[in-house]
Amino acid sequence: MYLIIIFLCGVGNFAMHKAMLESDHPLIAEARGSFRKALGPYGSYILEFFMLAAALIFANMGMISSVIFYAVYTVANCAAAFILFSNKH
Repeated sequence: MYLIIIFLCGVGNFAMHKAMLESDHPLIAEARGSFRKALGPYGSYILEFFMLAAALIFANMGMISSVIFYAVYTVANCAAAFILFSNKH
């Protein structure tokens, strides 16, 4: 059950991540430029994938804390996306 919850949260995180990266918000454009310099064009996706993979590995080991952490991370991403998209001018 833990794996299913984290997987579904991961799908949501990747969808929000892609939507935010494709927005024309200046804050996201600046952050995207910094990530490209440091990690290449897909660096933020790679970091997102490693977060998901680590959460899935720890959940497979039976650690409920990984589910709680990843759920809180998903809620934080959702709040950030909501603030970003509700404040467009």
